[in-house]
Formats: sequence, structure tokens, C-alpha cells
Amino acid sequence: MAVYTEVSDEALAGFLAEFDIGGLVAFRGIAEGVENSNFSLRTTGGDYILTLYEKRVDPQDLPWFLGLMEHLARRGISCPLPVAGRDGAALRRLSGRHAAITTFLPGVWPRRPSRAHCAAVGEALAGLHLAGQDFSPVRPNALGPASWPALLARSAAQADAVHPGLGAELEAALARILADWPAEGSLPGGHIHADLFPDNVFFLEGRLSGLIDFYFAATDLLAYDLAVCLNAWCFEADFSLNVTKARALLTAYDQRRELSAAERAALPVLCRGAAIRFLLTRLFDWLNTPADAYVTRKDPIDYLRRLRFHLAAADVQAYGF
Repeated sequence: MAVYTEVSDEALAGFLAEFDIGGLVAFRGIAEGVENSNFSLRTTGGDYILTLYEKRVDPQDLPWFLGLMEHLARRGISCPLPVAGRDGAALRRLSGRHAAITTFLPGVWPRRPSRAHCAAVGEALAGLHLAGQDFSPVRPNALGPASWPALLARSAAQADAVHPGLGAELEAALARILADWPAEGSLPGGHIHADLFPDNVFFLEGRLSGLIDFYFAATDLLAYDLAVCLNAWCFEADFSLNVTKARALLTAYDQRRELSAAERAALPVLCRGAAIRFLLTRLFDWLNTPADAYVTRKDPIDYLRRLRFHLAAADVQAYGF
């Protein structure tokens, strides 16, 4: 979540006139995240989130994202529900961008994830994977393994300025990851969130209350989604893996959707792939985000330390499972 595109009072008023959600009460930008422009919107009809989709999001993918959220919400997953305008369409234009309003989910995201948080996320992720099984449209993962060499190439020339020797280390790691990546069809696939970081999961009174930000969702390996969560939730401030948290996340997931033997065996390479994917996108953003952007940049070296752990992991036991 971030703000790259400003919305004038006049543009907002015209936009809201296309909906039946009441009059404007409050409106402010949300600075967290790196992808789209997001705003907290309060009207006399309730609380909402307004999202303007920025350049990294392919407009052709937006109906799929919104359709997936609608489907998951109907299947009992607590996620934002797109709000249709008076003409029945949720996807619209505002300030030169595609835009949509979604319902607001109450709760706060955990700044210091606990074992209980990790277990709740594991269970919720499995529920999401199961709920998505009968959503028939598919979306290939635009940030999957096929995209990683090009991502690295975009930043390789400047990588060593961020961290000495980073370019060569990433080239060697990526070659190893791609050589070991599971063959197509060898692991269960389906619709994945692909970005379920702590700031995309809300808790209220100790219980998980919602999953947000589905704009990286795709059709890919289900266990890869689990690897994203292990990276995001189970490392401590010193970048050591908290095995207790990892075990809680994996066990809770497995109790709701049992992992196959092949998925367990592939977990280390999936975690390596998840680590390098976020390292590469963060590296690009670190080097290219404008200094005056209303956005929080994220240090790519945090994921280099995670990547090094995964490269040393021999098997799933390294994750306490």
C-alpha cells in the first residue's frame, strides 16, 4: 500500500457520485507498501479502501483479481469485497488510473508476529487454497521463476553499490534455484495469494480477521505460497529462522490441507525461490523509487540473509517440520 498518484477533491467527488455508498466524511493516503496508491475512505455509508492501480499492475489482470476476491468472499474467506458502482461495475477510472473501491476489514496487522499468529496464518492460507479450487479462471504468475533472470538483469549493474559482491552472489544463487525448481506438474497447483506478509493479515481480539492485498495473486504451486509465508513470518530481527514459528505455520497448514511428500521435499528450494523473488523486486525498487514518493522502501538485504539460510537448508527438517 502506498500513494503514487494524488486524487483531487473534485476528482474524488465525481468518482464517489458513481456509487451508492453515501457522502464523503474522511479521506487519507496509506503510506505502507510499494505497489499501488491506496486510500482510507470513510463515507456516511461506512469505511472502505480506494485503490488506484499503478504501472506494475497489468490492467488486463484486474478483472481476475477482483473476481478472485469476490469468489473467496463467497466461500467464507475474510477478504476485501469489491464494491460495484450504480452501473454494476467495480473497476473504474480515477485520476488517470484504473481504480476500485473495496470493503474495509477491521483489525491490525502484527508488528511482532508470534507463534499463535503464524499458526493462524498457516490455517488461513490452507483455507484460501481450498476455497479457490473451484474458481476456474487462471492467471500465470508474472513474478514466477521465468521472470527472475530479467529482474536480476534490470538491477545487476548497480547491485554491488547496494551490497559488495551482491551481483555475483545473486547470479550464482539464481542459477542453482532454477536448476532445482520443481518440474511443471510435479506439485499441486492452484490460486495463491503470493504476498501474504504480516501487513496483509489483520487480527482482531487475538483472532485472524482478514486477508488483504490480492494484487500479486496468481495460479501457481500451492507450496510456493507457503514458502512466501515462511520467509515473511518466521524470521527474527537478526534474520535467524524461528523454528518454533515455522513449525506452527507448517503444522497448521498441513492440518487443514495435507502437504504431499513431494511438497515437503521441495520446500527448501521453494523457500529459496520466494526469497530471491522478493529480494529482486525490492532491489529494483530500492534503486528506482523516486526520492519524493510517498512510499516506504524495503531493504533488499533483509532477503539476502534469508536466502543464505535457505541455500544452506538440506531438507524440510531445517524448518522444524
